[in-house]
Amino acid sequence: MPQAYVRRSAVGETPPRWDLLDWAAVQDRPELLGLLYGGASVPIQHDGEPLLGRGRGSRSGASITSLSTVMGLTAELLEELDLRRGQRVLDVGTGAGVTAAVACQVCGDRGVVTLDRDRHLTEAAAVRLEDVGFRPQVVCGSGDEGFPARAPFDRVFVSYTVERVPTALIEQLAPGGRLLAHVATASPSWPALAVVERTADGRLQAELRAVEFAHRAGYGMERIFLDKEFRQRIATEPGTWTQRSLLPPPADTDRGFWLAADHLLGGLVRDFSAEHLAIGAPGCGSWLRVSPVGRSRWNVTAYGSRDVWKELQDLAALWRKAGSPDRYRLLFEADGSQWATSEYARLSWRVPVYRPSAEGAAP
Repeated sequence: MPQAYVRRSAVGETPPRWDLLDWAAVQDRPELLGLLYGGASVPIQHDGEPLLGRGRGSRSGASITSLSTVMGLTAELLEELDLRRGQRVLDVGTGAGVTAAVACQVCGDRGVVTLDRDRHLTEAAAVRLEDVGFRPQVVCGSGDEGFPARAPFDRVFVSYTVERVPTALIEQLAPGGRLLAHVATASPSWPALAVVERTADGRLQAELRAVEFAHRAGYGMERIFLDKEFRQRIATEPGTWTQRSLLPPPADTDRGFWLAADHLLGGLVRDFSAEHLAIGAPGCGSWLRVSPVGRSRWNVTAYGSRDVWKELQDLAALWRKAGSPDRYRLLFEADGSQWATSEYARLSWRVPVYRPSAEGAAP
């Protein structure tokens, strides 16, 4: 990444402002190195621009349209992918080309295909990968469709979050192969990692693992958020009612519960900036906040048509009866539907039906 953006505007300031740092400019190098190795996502594209031939300097308005994922998360996922020499790899969502470069280094570039819907990203990645000695096949196309011309693949890595695992990618997985993709609903709060493996005899084995962090949502994927005004209302308004509860809220570490809540309750977004549990439902305006009172009591304040507290407690009881799972089997049915289920199917849900994104594109 010889160029990257650093934000210059304050949070909430409009229009937002960025500076493009360039390694070719000696004065930019210290800040660019700090950005690349600072442990956060790295903005690489503004407003869908071409990456090759652009000049350093300021940009304002619009938005960042491509980021390179936090390196720590990328490294963990690549370790989980278990790359080996000679494997055929499909890297879905080229971005800056980091994952493709690692796959080329470990597996050999002849077996690597990297794919992205944005031609500006693929063109830049092809040039920069060649600059460091790698020549994988770089393709501009729909990530949801994969690349059947080079299938099957021993490893498939999806570097953006999806609502469900794309069927085409599953079909392009070779016997003994492994696929990784983050799965989430419209809420960004409680994602999962889908780990799909095809056995030597062709059978599929898959699971959803509750995780703390995930990739950015794929192109065209619907997202719901809590805006600044809604977060302020949750934090300060009196609400419809307040009660003192002896029941604790589910713990932050109960990620398997929160994953189930994300799918089974729906429409809920957590404010992770709040000191204690705060959840809103942007679709109807309902919200909940919980704060401890002493060692074993909690003040619960709620507002709106949804009783979010009761929903959480009822589901928590079901989750505990199911054995408090932190991962769920992922089943692929003949009709194309996908189901997540705990052991003995005590807790299960249908993963949303695939909706084609704008222009039939994905990453």
